[in-house]
Amino acid sequence: MRTAAVVSGTGFLGRHVVAALEAAGWSVRILSRRTGFNASRPTTRLFDGVDAVINLAGKPIADRRWTVASKKSIVQSRIGATRLLVEACASLPNVPPVLVSGSAIGYYGPRDDQPLREDDPIGSGFLADLCRDWEQVAMEGERLGMRVVRVRIGMVLGRDGGALPRMFLPFRLFLGGPISPGTQWVSWIHLEDLARLLQWAVTTASVTGAVNAVSPHPIHMQEFAATLGKALGRPSWLPVPAFALKFLYGDMASIVTTGARVMPRRLQELGYTYRWPELEPALRAAVKP
Repeated sequence: MRTAAVVSGTGFLGRHVVAALEAAGWSVRILSRRTGFNASRPTTRLFDGVDAVINLAGKPIADRRWTVASKKSIVQSRIGATRLLVEACASLPNVPPVLVSGSAIGYYGPRDDQPLREDDPIGSGFLADLCRDWEQVAMEGERLGMRVVRVRIGMVLGRDGGALPRMFLPFRLFLGGPISPGTQWVSWIHLEDLARLLQWAVTTASVTGAVNAVSPHPIHMQEFAATLGKALGRPSWLPVPAFALKFLYGDMASIVTTGARVMPRRLQELGYTYRWPELEPALRAAVKP
């Protein structure tokens, strides 16, 4: 039986990735703080004998205001942990052949209506710089002979974590609406599709390099909010002012007040099949108890 090590395997995404791997017949080694894994000092034996490593390490980006200290913590939890993970694999007599490492569509920075594909240039800003450095560290695994897949993840639609549950309360109080200006693009993916995609990337030898983990149908924020309201049986009528979010969250508010029209060209070329490619059924599935 093949074995995969999943770093942060007990988190919002990790739990579903573990389930997808086990459903495909893999044995899974779950690495997280709950199981005694320390990302700042990874133990080499935890990666010994595994056939693939899935790296989902990283503190939440949008749960607090960005300060010098919080940015440093975000960077260290991704770049530092990934570097130590690669170093741990390098010290093994048999290096794991596959590394699937998380990244984000923040790589492209805020953009206009241009459809963005994996070979488009990097954007600007804190998130773009973070993703660039994060991916460069993961790519060091290629020098060890690993097949490295860099998965640039969009907004993940799932009921038990990520951005979506934070939107539920205002809609249920009949106070829901789009985040201004409303014309920014939302590049999204259903949680189930993302978990299946990561399992597929591990087992599909032709998948390498950068991959945009998003639906093929990005959507404007105004339409996203209207569709969410419909899924929840509530109106979408009260816009959230961008200046209010800026006041509350500072630069971190740019995550939702700006956007990028990101397209999954590599996934489509390689034949990945979505379970939830369209937003309305994806949201209905995501909000279901």
